[in-house]
Amino acid sequence: MSGIHESSIVIDGLIIAKWERAVFEDMRKGGLTAANCTVSVWEGFQDTVANIADMKKLIRDNADLLTLVRSTDDIRESKHSNKTGIILGFQNAHAFEDNLGYIEAFWDMGVRVVQLCYNTQNLIGTGCYERDGGLSGFGREVINEMNRVGIMVDLSHVGGNTSMEAILESKKPVCYSHCLPSGLKEHPRNKSDEELKFIADHGGFIGVTMFPPFLKRGIEATVDDYVEAIDYVINIAGEDCVGFGTDFTQGYDKGFFDWITHDKGRHRRLTNFGTVLNPLGIRTIGETPNLTAAMEKAGWSESRIRKVLGDNWLRVFKDVWGS
Repeated sequence: MSGIHESSIVIDGLIIAKWERAVFEDMRKGGLTAANCTVSVWEGFQDTVANIADMKKLIRDNADLLTLVRSTDDIRESKHSNKTGIILGFQNAHAFEDNLGYIEAFWDMGVRVVQLCYNTQNLIGTGCYERDGGLSGFGREVINEMNRVGIMVDLSHVGGNTSMEAILESKKPVCYSHCLPSGLKEHPRNKSDEELKFIADHGGFIGVTMFPPFLKRGIEATVDDYVEAIDYVINIAGEDCVGFGTDFTQGYDKGFFDWITHDKGRHRRLTNFGTVLNPLGIRTIGETPNLTAAMEKAGWSESRIRKVLGDNWLRVFKDVWGS
């Protein structure tokens, strides 16, 4: 592990791994200071509360490795105490159901990042795989309430029209926590140069992912391809509003991907990712130091590396969370 990696704040903008001790040990091996950890996708309010309760028990049971993040001070403290801070995040606002009051309730539970839609349409707006009608009236109210309580709006799986309207509606920075540029590969989940510039120009944030189906070389990709993708986004958006969000699915099998990619209508499937094999050099969370090494190999300055590893995420989280 390089000196830069070891001394940096390292924040992964999105992990949806199978939450268990082996994954948490790998987070420590990888030197992660904090990670946005998915606790809700398709679950409603009640099942999401149960997921949060389970995650909090895991944090207690693995207190030698983990701590719960409610503020950026908690992230700094996790760095100081050599633990990984767990940021509770949703990949779908489905759990808000049709009740604005649930948003503050979830904030009270510790939720700090919520993606508005997951691939398809919900009460708020439309995902990236459907014809996009934009943000609903309820969606505008949801964003305003998320702004008020201090939950970050995530637009990674959200459609272009809904994303643009959400960016304009929000009074706080919003993010693509885990996306790739369509300039390197055309895919419904990837963002165009115009979309990347638009979110950056409006004070938003971009976490670059390495999910192989969205990478230029797919399962042939290496950690150097990942750095190339991050560099591509920086060239459009600038190095101050870019971080990384791997989208690690560590510990999951095919059944998980079948569940995650389901569509409205029984037995309907949205997409088939085929083989999911992370880039060579960063196949597991524990290999995260190789990302820093690849940035160094690419000739990045130390200040740029520290920003992308976590300093940028830390700043934007403080803007949104208020502490």
